[in-house]
Amino acid sequence: MKQTKLGRTGLTVSRIALGGYPFGGLNKAHDWDPWSAEGRKTAISTINHALDSGINYIAPAPGYGQGNSEQLIGEVMRPRRSEAVLATKVRWEGMSKQATIDSVHESLRRLQTDHLDIVQFHGGMYTAEQHRHIVKGGPLDGLLELKRQGRIGFIGITAEEPWTAIQFLSHPAIDVYQIAYNFIYQHGAKYFLIEGQKAGVGIVTMRTMTSGIFQRAARYLAPEWQQAHDLYQVCLEFVLSDSRVH
Repeated sequence: MKQTKLGRTGLTVSRIALGGYPFGGLNKAHDWDPWSAEGRKTAISTINHALDSGINYIAPAPGYGQGNSEQLIGEVMRPRRSEAVLATKVRWEGMSKQATIDSVHESLRRLQTDHLDIVQFHGGMYTAEQHRHIVKGGPLDGLLELKRQGRIGFIGITAEEPWTAIQFLSHPAIDVYQIAYNFIYQHGAKYFLIEGQKAGVGIVTMRTMTSGIFQRAARYLAPEWQQAHDLYQVCLEFVLSDSRVH
């Protein structure tokens, strides 16, 4: 498994990450239930297999299945915490400094650890007013307090629309950015990846596999593409080929 430094954090991470959403999301169409005994067994086996394969960046969130993703990952973390870079998330809408701190404490409990490597503000697109709330209204102060206490290592933010995350780059306390960037949604390459590289921040992608949109479209428009090459592999290689992505 290839590894790299996650920007200015200095953390050594695998170039492939394990996202935690499926461990909290029910998918009846594919008979997937992470709350069932069989689903829990599959999820825990998958997390262990990822670590065994050298994948060390694991990214859950309290919002994935009302904490179920964190709980499942926590079962694996209890004996294997030293093998993982844990990057969970926290809400920011309507959150005060204390509410932010309380949320992270709950994540620590579910993940069965006394520290988190990265905690990211969990969001999609950010207006100027929302930016002000995060950096001046309490949420960032809450994470900074936890960082001073040694409960978290670094602070990050997630963004479905990368352009709206650029305004956070002027804040030196925010070191990691997870942005939507993939084979069919390449907006981040025009602006954010350029500015993010200049700032030296850690950059992680979301929607890397296009959330299946590209694959479903190809199934109807050009089924021969899937026969020529695994389209999930195409999506993964597209993102990994960008050296600005860690």
